[in-house]
Amino acid sequence: MVDSRDFDGKVAIVTGGGSGIGEACARELAARGAKVVIADFNLPAAERVAGALAGSDRKAAAVKVDVADPPSVEAIALQRLPPR
Repeated sequence: MVDSRDFDGKVAIVTGGGSGIGEACARELAARGAKVVIADFNLPAAERVAGALAGSDRKAAAVKVDVADPPSVEAIALQRLPPR
């Protein structure tokens, strides 16, 4: 059995996290203790998911990213989340 908190203290970056499978992955990672960066081309969608996670006492941030643009992807690494 996998510990439900096996991502405590970790940061997960989920591209396409604003909807669909990416959103589901972001929610699961947060439920397992990860701080989650929701990276999506659709910033309002990413903000919606991050807001929902933050509202459930989990740490999350939203960032706009175009995975076809290397500088956009590199900028994700600069995101900072408040300590848990």
